[in-house]
Amino acid sequence: MKKLGLDVGEKTIGIAISDALGWTARGLTTLHWDENNYTTAKTPLHQIIDENEVSEAVIGLPRNMNGTIGPRAEASQRFGKWLEKEFRLRVQYWDERLTTMAAERVLLDADVSREKRKKVIDKMAAVIILQSYLDAQQ
Repeated sequence: MKKLGLDVGEKTIGIAISDALGWTARGLTTLHWDENNYTTAKTPLHQIIDENEVSEAVIGLPRNMNGTIGPRAEASQRFGKWLEKEFRLRVQYWDERLTTMAAERVLLDADVSREKRKKVIDKMAAVIILQSYLDAQQ
C-alpha cells in the first residue's frame, strides 16, 4: 500500500505519493481548497486515495523553530484528525521545518522561473516531507 505526503496550507495542499514499496516519493498535484471548508478537499482526496490504494498519510507538521506547536501546526493536526475519520487512514505527522525553503532551493538550482515555482512549490514540499519520512523508516 502507498503513502500520501501532504503539505497542508490555508489555500493549497501539496500532494506526493510513495511507490508501493515505500522507498521513493514523487509529486502528484497541488490541490486548491478552502481551509474553512474541508469538503472542498474531500472529493479530490477521495479520488487520489482510491486510485492509488493509499493506506497511510504523512502530514507535514510546521513546528516553530524552537520545536513548539503553533497555529499552523494545530491546523495541520485538525486536518489530520479529519483525514483519519473521513478516510480511515493511518496518519503520521512529520516535522516539516524548512521544507518549503528546501523545495525553493531545489527549484532555484533547477533554474525554474518564479511563475512556475509558485505552481509547484507545495507539491515539491510534500515530496520532501514524504521522502524524509520514508528514509527515516528504512
